[in-house]
Amino acid sequence: MKKALKLQTNGNKLYKVVSAHSITNLMIEDYAPRFIQLYDDVFSDLKLEGITIKINNRKILAGIAELIGAQDKLIDFTVALDKLDKIGEVKVKEEMLNKGIALEGISKLEPLFNLTGNFPEQLETLKTILSSSTEGIKGVQELEFIASSVATVGLKTAKLQMDVTLARGLNYYTGAIFEVAAPESVQMGSIGGGGRYDDLTGIFGLKNMSGVGISFGLDRIALVMEEVGLFPDAVLATSKALFLNFGDKEALYAMKAIGKLRQKGIKVELYPDKSKIDKQFKHADRRGIPFAVIVGESEMQREEFGLKNLATGEQQKVDFATLVTLLQ
Repeated sequence: MKKALKLQTNGNKLYKVVSAHSITNLMIEDYAPRFIQLYDDVFSDLKLEGITIKINNRKILAGIAELIGAQDKLIDFTVALDKLDKIGEVKVKEEMLNKGIALEGISKLEPLFNLTGNFPEQLETLKTILSSSTEGIKGVQELEFIASSVATVGLKTAKLQMDVTLARGLNYYTGAIFEVAAPESVQMGSIGGGGRYDDLTGIFGLKNMSGVGISFGLDRIALVMEEVGLFPDAVLATSKALFLNFGDKEALYAMKAIGKLRQKGIKVELYPDKSKIDKQFKHADRRGIPFAVIVGESEMQREEFGLKNLATGEQQKVDFATLVTLLQ
């Protein structure tokens, strides 16, 4: 069951990141602060400074749901709360009302919408808010242990931040939840994440086994490092074409073509996520990639590709054979 990912950093350190299901012992809670340190060590050695490690606890979310009388609507509640930064307090309240959460309960969330201060101060505020919830207080205590441990050892360049709206993996995480945000100067989704779970291994036949683990979003990390200029020029060998990413279905169609092109020795790549098309074009321009390949719904139906010359702006529809010829 054990699996490991080795990361060689430019500090010549070799990190062995063991997958979550292989980390199981009586000291499981002690691993959360160690993983925070690991994130800090890896990104510091990569010279990627300014990352934020966001943290929450599922028990805190469950406690809040209990406080507002929405225990049976935990997912609806957390999905709405997760949108606080994007749509604002008023719209979040409207969405909760539309999901059947009572106005009286929603009014109790007011302190959460204005949660300020540093990590320890936020935990003290949550203690007051969740004083009537045994589950919620247990979650706060677990985060207090993490905060205390991290404060004792310190962090090199990363920042640890409480994010009460963080609600990833609620179907399996049972304790601490992590998410790593790129430096504020870079517009990018999370570049890492993980958390604590109880009995997730039960689906594999291994009962009553707890674990905690984290992951690194390697594609996104590479994009962030490229954007802030951390790669030497020699590493940034230019691809002949960038396949734009319009979504999962289109990306799968593109990957089939990419595989065949690479077999023919043609260096091409797919933009790793469905970002704004303008951002994807700017990525190609910054990398000096001469062509963009466009695969949308109409191209898939006709089994063809849109090929755009990024220097001249000329665009044409071609079949795969012609695509090979033009990119060779």
